Amino acid sequence: MASTCYKLLFNFILFIFTLSPTSSHPLDPLCPEELTLVRTIVTYSTSNNDIIFSYVALDEPDKPLVLYWLSNPTSPPPPRRALAITRFDKETHEFIVDLSTQSIISDKLVCDDQGYPTLTLGERTEVSLLPYAYGPFIESMTRRGLNSSAAICSAYTLGWFGQDKTKRNVKLQCFYLNNGSVNFYAFPIEGIWMIANLDKMEIVEYSDRHAKPIPKSEGTDYRFSEQKPPFGPRINPAANCQPDGPGIQILGHMVRWGNWKLHVSFDARAGQIISTALIYDEECQRYRSVLYRGYVSELFVPYMDPTLGRFSDTFFDAGEYGLGYNAVSLEPSTDCPNNAMFMDGYYASDDGLPVIVPRAICLFERYAGDIMWRHTETAIPSTIINEVRPDRSLVIRMVATVGYYDYIFDSEFKPDGSINMEVGLTGILAIKATEYTNNLQIEKEIYGPLVSENSIGLNHDHFFMYRLDFDVDGIHNSMVKRKLVTERNRNSDTPRKSYWTVISETPKTESEANFQYGLDPVQVLIVNPNKKTRLGNNHGYRLLPASFIHPLLTENDYPQIRAAFTENDVWITPYNKSEKWASGWYADRSRGQDTLAAWSRRDREIDNKDIVLWHLMGLHHVPSQEDYPIMPTLKARFELHPNNYFERNPVLKLIPT
Repeated sequence: MASTCYKLLFNFILFIFTLSPTSSHPLDPLCPEELTLVRTIVTYSTSNNDIIFSYVALDEPDKPLVLYWLSNPTSPPPPRRALAITRFDKETHEFIVDLSTQSIISDKLVCDDQGYPTLTLGERTEVSLLPYAYGPFIESMTRRGLNSSAAICSAYTLGWFGQDKTKRNVKLQCFYLNNGSVNFYAFPIEGIWMIANLDKMEIVEYSDRHAKPIPKSEGTDYRFSEQKPPFGPRINPAANCQPDGPGIQILGHMVRWGNWKLHVSFDARAGQIISTALIYDEECQRYRSVLYRGYVSELFVPYMDPTLGRFSDTFFDAGEYGLGYNAVSLEPSTDCPNNAMFMDGYYASDDGLPVIVPRAICLFERYAGDIMWRHTETAIPSTIINEVRPDRSLVIRMVATVGYYDYIFDSEFKPDGSINMEVGLTGILAIKATEYTNNLQIEKEIYGPLVSENSIGLNHDHFFMYRLDFDVDGIHNSMVKRKLVTERNRNSDTPRKSYWTVISETPKTESEANFQYGLDPVQVLIVNPNKKTRLGNNHGYRLLPASFIHPLLTENDYPQIRAAFTENDVWITPYNKSEKWASGWYADRSRGQDTLAAWSRRDREIDNKDIVLWHLMGLHHVPSQEDYPIMPTLKARFELHPNNYFERNPVLKLIPT
């Protein structure tokens, strides 16, 4: 024990001297040296070598300190601190670590009834190996005529269904490597209910019910090398040529492109985070603030099979698994075009040591033949005018593969000041094996369509909740609801009978602001009531939603209680540093007591305050045969567009190529 403590102390001293004294930006993610320092400090303070690091990240500095530093970059940066959520002695602890003084500021014990931390990759791997040495599972495989060594098992969260007490348990779902096909998700081993405890690392519950046939392997492999003629059309190579070099400048995590300046970082839970986005206004010759912080706060994926083996498949992909933990290395010229630039990502593994995700984020300039603005004029005698500006944009991309699905997260910035957020969904369906091979045989509810023989593609939803901390020309902002209302024409001078007009209202509290889009046209703006254009309009940004999704589970269903934040398309809350995750800090087996919906019930003031816009988008997915064996990409998106933010068209004087 003494030698272990001396070794930890030596590592602690070593990293004090190797750690860079300051960060180049207060919101930079923890670098590998800082991650290792956090591990050393926490492990040394607890004297526990079995500690599990569930989530280690920057403890975000208070916003006023960051804004002050940004306006006075020669001043000392805010204190550099880290948050470490750990698990040891079957308890969850939150540590706040001061990296400059190399000390622990706080150690908070988290009660299990609040939920459990994110599952680590190490825990998921270890628990998934348990079935191979578990006698009842081996016997079940033998009865099915299957080789247990050809099974691949995965750990899935169990959710919460009204229990007074929960344990840190997961469900183990196993699949079969069938005839060499790598698409093992296409071959679920049905009928086995297997629960394992992560604290004990042992199987604690097991039952085997009626087995279903393993689907056929023909046509399930998605690799090109395994495809057989006839083949589809050939896609000709395409390249982006930039004779003057790339237009993107990257210094650390700061990015400059066109008239934009912003910060890009990587987080184990959220994945890609965009911060301190500023746009240069040519009219007033200065950068102006738009977005302080924006990211995917949660991704809720409930499956619609309520039967015993599948009812618990209601996943919070960010809170339970971590989008950053599941980020993949992007492939040049395929995941991203040939003109892309890359950033690596780092997170702490379950033992606290840093793990690199090479090329976790790519940044590239997009030109797909779109038009920024144009006009052709032929009404002037002897004159034809054609003025066209080709569109350009900066795309920041990350891909996370969470179990079945691959999610492509794009943040796109345009010269006109608009920001597009888009998610592409591809990957593999959740398949349930069945005895049916044709729709004519089906006599009962099977909770999804047949997508292949003996294969059901289960119905499910994808709810993406974005947290968007707007700072439209400053931190004091308001929400404006613009309702488009039909009016009768009372002017007898014309034969028109009707028109529509705009009725605007400014909600004062959260309950007045939160709403779900319906049939009536409503527009949402975030404005600065203290800043006006020369014409007297408030500087603002407008939300343009494109992918509506409303929950279809009953309000008293347990997954919906945990995901009550999906009840509204728009939420407005006052800025609160701790209110980061729509599903709460501890999503695994949570009970819905620490969510966006719970915070908002306080009905706080939001008018002319530092406010946060939460926007929900997503898809109800009824699978089809085209989604099998691997899905073409579906997309969900929304846009944030300037609304009287500029005095006139901000790209009018853009220099043509």
